Amino acid sequence: MNQHIAHLALVVNDYDEAIAFYTGKLDFELIEDSTLSDSKRWVLVKPRGEGHCCLLLAKAANEEQRSRVGNQTGGRVFLFLYTDDFWRDYQKMTGRNIRFVRQPVTEPYGTVAVFEDLYGNLWDLIQRS
Repeated sequence: MNQHIAHLALVVNDYDEAIAFYTGKLDFELIEDSTLSDSKRWVLVKPRGEGHCCLLLAKAANEEQRSRVGNQTGGRVFLFLYTDDFWRDYQKMTGRNIRFVRQPVTEPYGTVAVFEDLYGNLWDLIQRS
């Protein structure tokens, strides 16, 4: 059996501001941006590199979905961004005003820090040992 997770839906307030953040601040690639209807687009972004999994930027369509923007996991770290050079990416991100809510630490598994995306979702930036 050969399976993999292709996309994770991330609820956002606005397609264009989310694209700008992920491509401009985190250097993600815009994989697809297709119009599905007057109010719905299929927007995929992903980190540069070998990975296959993309974020599907899903614009909140109602009040219940809007209430989840920035807190899809109840305050836990939601997504994990692995890097081959922690300090390069940490310096670049802090230079782009990415807010780190937990400063870098060295753990047995690697170097890690927690940052917020534009909506407040928590991410780990990790370089494995």
